[in-house]
Amino acid sequence: MNSITPIPLRPAPDRVAFHRTELGVILSLYGRFVAAGEWRDYGISSLRDVAVFSVFRRTAENPLYRIEKRPKLRAKQGQYAVIGAEGQVLKRGHDLKSVLRVLERKLIRAVD
Repeated sequence: MNSITPIPLRPAPDRVAFHRTELGVILSLYGRFVAAGEWRDYGISSLRDVAVFSVFRRTAENPLYRIEKRPKLRAKQGQYAVIGAEGQVLKRGHDLKSVLRVLERKLIRAVD
């Protein structure tokens, strides 16, 4: 017989994931960029040592930005980082909101 495998609601203990409050902050920023027509798609990865929120302009492209959470760097450089399309670290720190400000600056435009 076919058996139904339940989907776990929590990630496995050996994986890093974003907390609900962290996702709320990230998705709020994502929604503003979607409304501005800049971003169209995203992807979330929960890996062994890093959780990644990738932002895409189009679905078939490489990500424009990656927002990473690396808990092992919590005591050193900070567990959050925003990484650009070419792999350069745009901002790293301990507070997610302050790290995401580097992207918010790109949303502000001059109005004629």
